[in-house]
Amino acid sequence: MEDFRATAPNTNRLHPLRSLLILLGFILLGMSIGSMIAGAVIVAWAAAGGNTVTNAFDLLNHPKDFAGSWYLLMFVQGISHLFSFLVPCLLYLRFIEHRPAGDLNDRPLSTVQALGVVVLLTIAFMPFDGLIIEWNRNMSLPDSLSGLENWMRQKEDQLSELTTFLTTFTTPWQLAIAIFVIGVIPAIGEEVLFRGLVQRKLQQWFGNPHLAVWIAALIFSAIHVQFYGFIPRTLLGALFGYLYVWSGNLWVPILAHFVNNGFTVLMVWLYRRQMVSIDIENTDSVPLTGALFSLLLTVGFLIYFRRSNQLPSHPYV
Repeated sequence: MEDFRATAPNTNRLHPLRSLLILLGFILLGMSIGSMIAGAVIVAWAAAGGNTVTNAFDLLNHPKDFAGSWYLLMFVQGISHLFSFLVPCLLYLRFIEHRPAGDLNDRPLSTVQALGVVVLLTIAFMPFDGLIIEWNRNMSLPDSLSGLENWMRQKEDQLSELTTFLTTFTTPWQLAIAIFVIGVIPAIGEEVLFRGLVQRKLQQWFGNPHLAVWIAALIFSAIHVQFYGFIPRTLLGALFGYLYVWSGNLWVPILAHFVNNGFTVLMVWLYRRQMVSIDIENTDSVPLTGALFSLLLTVGFLIYFRRSNQLPSHPYV
């Protein structure tokens, strides 16, 4: 079977590996520009408010020490993400492949069936993924690698503290900002990069959709630099990847990605306002039976989605 059939002719001018290396250059440039913008905003904010923060590391490591830092961090997070993912991809498509982002869709969204199932399967996958998160967090390295493990856990604790701070908000306005920055921006930017470009290039290179999905998922997980969430995030990336393969439309994994992030943010807000009793961040609360039921539901929804979008003349994997 050949996926990504409606590929523009000019995408074959460069070898996929060369395309990926050029794309990496755009990403590194975008990250540099994003960091400079974020740094300038932090300096201006500190000067205007009389804060003692001098760089982004102070702010990221000790966000509670600075008044008004939640809004600043959300802005910095949004800018950094846009310039690390979406902007480089759009510039790469415009100046290297000379085609619009719409060419990443092989089928119109209007022809994709069972979009509601995408929402259901994404939510259904969460309890099973929570069990994998718990298992991944409890992994231990050999004693000979204790120094590496201590460093990894220190980085994980720092990221966890920052995530907790960013998801600690009380007003509906803050909820809307959080959903946009944590849900909308990553869903679009990361899916355009990892599924729309990286996965497609790997598919063109190896000619194997499964290999492309899993390698892209591994890169997707590694780029987040969260060692004790590597395996569950890889599974999530593979889920998004197969949704892209079977639907032929990038908006489908974007939807799934948004539901995963946005639903989590919403549930955290509702829990902290005591409107629901489920703490979605507490993976220790996931029972084995519930996780297995979650896995069965996810597999069932995936099979239904694949069959609903399978074309007789172009059978999908």
